[in-house]
Amino acid sequence: MDLQDQLRKFFPDHKFSEKTNLVQKKATISHFQTNPLICKYEKRNGRPTTIIEGFEKIKKEEIKLIAKSIKQKFSVGGSVKGFSIIIQGNIRSDIMNFLSLIGYKVKRVGG
Repeated sequence: MDLQDQLRKFFPDHKFSEKTNLVQKKATISHFQTNPLICKYEKRNGRPTTIIEGFEKIKKEEIKLIAKSIKQKFSVGGSVKGFSIIIQGNIRSDIMNFLSLIGYKVKRVGG
C-alpha cells in the first residue's frame, strides 16, 4: 500500500489530482529521441555548470518540467535557455543517471 492509497483511505471524499510523473512517461519519451542528449561541463565566470542539450521533438514546457525535477532532486539551481538546461555545479554523472532512468539516452562530452 503506497501513500496515495493511505491518503484515499483517510480522505475518501477528496478528489486527488493525477499528475504525470516523469518516470511514467518513460515509454513515450524514448521513441521521440533519436540522438542522445549531450551532457557537458563548462566553467562560466569561474563557476562550474552542467549543460544538457539535444532535446528533439519536445515542447519547451516538458523541458522546463525536466529541469524542475533535476533541480528539486539534486537541490541545485539552474535555468532553461532555448532548448538546453543549465544546472549550477558539476553533478554531471548524477544527472546522466537520472536522465537515463526516465528514458533518455545520454552522452558525456568533455572532461
